[in-house]
Amino acid sequence: MGLLDGKTAIVTGAARGIGKAIALKFAAEGANIAFTDLVIDENAENTAKELEAMGVKAKGYASNAANFEDTAKVVEEIHKDFGRIDILVNNAGITRDGLMMRMSEQQWDMVINVNLKSAFNFIHACTPIMMRQKAGSIINMASVVGVHGNAGQANYAASKAGMIALAKSIAQELGSRGIRANAIAPGFILTDMTAALSDEVRAEWAKKIPLRRGGTPEDVANIATFLASDMSSYVSGQVIQVDGGMNM
Repeated sequence: MGLLDGKTAIVTGAARGIGKAIALKFAAEGANIAFTDLVIDENAENTAKELEAMGVKAKGYASNAANFEDTAKVVEEIHKDFGRIDILVNNAGITRDGLMMRMSEQQWDMVINVNLKSAFNFIHACTPIMMRQKAGSIINMASVVGVHGNAGQANYAASKAGMIALAKSIAQELGSRGIRANAIAPGFILTDMTAALSDEVRAEWAKKIPLRRGGTPEDVANIATFLASDMSSYVSGQVIQVDGGMNM
């Protein structure tokens, strides 16, 4: 018996990185997986095959998560295909870093739309279904920079702080309907994004972390699984930092 047997999860931006690790962990625990990405390319198709090989139903959906109408349509399609939606992981995200004085309006709007508005779009579309089921777990992927800020990432930090406040607000609004909402705030996680950094930069990051290492996508996926499962049935409105003790 898996922790998520019989449940259906939507994971946005799950073709790679943290999102893919979450989808794989959920599938290993018995959940059927609907995942979205901007395009369903060969990479996304391979992810679907990996998930199906674990004995669960899985399907990728092309979706612009930042588009309200597009999101409503894809959630309706997922609900028809899977019959229910128990878990929503708002993981879609991008960075467009730059100092505030040099940041363009386009850089600001793009990050806010993809990182924060996308979560609003999916929550708006999924909660009526969860309300009829009288149960659901919503997990917003935030970041430690959403808690503490970071120079050169005003747009990203603002979007991730918004993800935290959004989860807390939804927890208050929908708790009486059996719907929980929480946020995960990863720290320095070893993904394709951080792999692009130089060895020197990664070494400097490690010095700031009490555990003296970067985290893995699986470290984040383990916490997501806890929040998605009944093990956390009395946990709502919380922010769990997965950062090796970097920020206390």
